[in-house]
Amino acid sequence: MVVRPDIDCRRLYPHPLTRLAVWLFAALMVAGCTEFDYDSDRELRRMDRVIPAEQVHVVQRGDTLYQIAWQHGLDFRDLARWNNIDSPFVIYPGQQLALSSAGGSGEAASAAPTAARSAGTTSAASSDAASGPIAWRWPLEGDVVRSFNANADGKRGISIQAEPGAEVVSAADGRVVYSGDGLRGYGNLVIVKHNDRFLTAYGYNRELLVGEGDRVSGGQAIARVGNTAGREGQLHFEVRQQGSAVNPASYLP
Repeated sequence: MVVRPDIDCRRLYPHPLTRLAVWLFAALMVAGCTEFDYDSDRELRRMDRVIPAEQVHVVQRGDTLYQIAWQHGLDFRDLARWNNIDSPFVIYPGQQLALSSAGGSGEAASAAPTAARSAGTTSAASSDAASGPIAWRWPLEGDVVRSFNANADGKRGISIQAEPGAEVVSAADGRVVYSGDGLRGYGNLVIVKHNDRFLTAYGYNRELLVGEGDRVSGGQAIARVGNTAGREGQLHFEVRQQGSAVNPASYLP
């Protein structure tokens, strides 16, 4: 609507209330056209979806989805869902993974190069462990020198004393989803996935006897107890249920 200054509105709209309504309508039209910008609005909505840096994990070479979820205390299935990653959970160096549901649209996960996709390399085990009841066993014979504390800062598990070099065995049947020293504070670490609910971790080892993707049986040797300063002859053992640390004593015989 255009209001021409050379036209006397009093003649067109003799009633004062009518003139007031016309002027208010014209003012609203002008304000609406000048204050709303569709491009700016799209940009603002895009910025609202940007995830804070502390809620993003940049995948490094050798990372697995299970390892990343373990490191951040998450369920790997949630991490996969938030980033639109389907089984067999293939991830790539440089990929950004949202660590919360704020990235539920999958926009935080950057696309991997075509060449990398064509290689078909998986960084997580493609087959889950068999379902059914878990036959738990102790990973090591020795005294528990540090018990589980649900309120502890950092790692939440138990420490088992043993002779350096003693064999560490898998606490149940499963598949190795991590074997290495890339998780800070765990030393040489093995993570075993037992089913869709449970994983176990074995840290501070001197030697690792299994690799990622290996299927292991309960009682099979997977590592040797380390001799790290301050943790001489100790195994750090954790049980995670759907990403959360739980008391191993609730499951071990």
